[in-house]
Amino acid sequence: MLAVRNTRFTLCILLIVFISFLFFAGSDHHLSLPLPFSDRTLREKLMIEEYHYNKMLEGRAKLIEKWGPTPDKVDPFPSHGEFYTIWDFFLPSFNCPHRLERVGVMGDGGKWVCGLERIAHKKKCVMYSFGINGESSFEADIMKAVPSCEVYGYDFSVNSFGPEIEEDSELKQRSHFFPFALGPKDAHSPVDDPKMYTLRSLLEGNGHDFIDVLKIDIEGNEYDSFETFIDSFDGEPLPIGQLQIEIHVFKDQPWNDFAKVLKWWEKLEAAGLRPFYSESNLVYTNLVRGARPELIEYSFINIRGDHELVSSRPRRYSVGHQ
Repeated sequence: MLAVRNTRFTLCILLIVFISFLFFAGSDHHLSLPLPFSDRTLREKLMIEEYHYNKMLEGRAKLIEKWGPTPDKVDPFPSHGEFYTIWDFFLPSFNCPHRLERVGVMGDGGKWVCGLERIAHKKKCVMYSFGINGESSFEADIMKAVPSCEVYGYDFSVNSFGPEIEEDSELKQRSHFFPFALGPKDAHSPVDDPKMYTLRSLLEGNGHDFIDVLKIDIEGNEYDSFETFIDSFDGEPLPIGQLQIEIHVFKDQPWNDFAKVLKWWEKLEAAGLRPFYSESNLVYTNLVRGARPELIEYSFINIRGDHELVSSRPRRYSVGHQ
């Protein structure tokens, strides 16, 4: 009986080794994983996710009716015993159809990313990062995972990327830093300080037609800046694969308004952006004792257009001047 068990165990081990060999055959320096979906299967999965996302939207409408009953009557952070915050209306209900992973440092600075393996072997990868603040672990880890990726960083409050890039000669060669602000308009004359650019202007000025990973953390200026970017494409698919953005609803600021945030959020949804993960900034809440949960990280996948996250055979984009 013991011999039979040992034989079965040995056969199981050999079978696992054989399957592993078939799975990883052909890889060289970088692990080569097969794309997990055909275009048809991927489209079907995206359709299923969209169906469930629309079910969530029905729930949002009911929640607004319960606590409003109209958007202008909803308090973002109620203080009279109501069991909700503004973030309960914006659930990340669209599942990433690929591998989901957190990239960058554990703690403040890391971000959730969808399908990094889908762009890992691209011949040309582009990442834009707005808001550096001396910490670049997220950008550095993206560049390490995608050897072709170049990062373009913008932050007028610092002079460079963080040490994760600045102290790595190979990554530094693929990085480009500019002390500019992201804004809803272009204002970069000699007298403008800081110099401000729209995202569309930067994209065209750099000669890029697509951004694989777009990170935005600009302390409340994300609303007008990104809305301008969406509007500039007039309903055409946005030339981005995914978006990692920190959203701020500071007290006594114009965006401390549920109806305004809802309208902005619905514009993102209409443009094809679907949230697949959220993470409240508890570091901020812990540091600023008594603060509301005003900061939250969201990660979005762009389900419109034709790129690696939604297609196995993506076409190239063309971003022309307006």
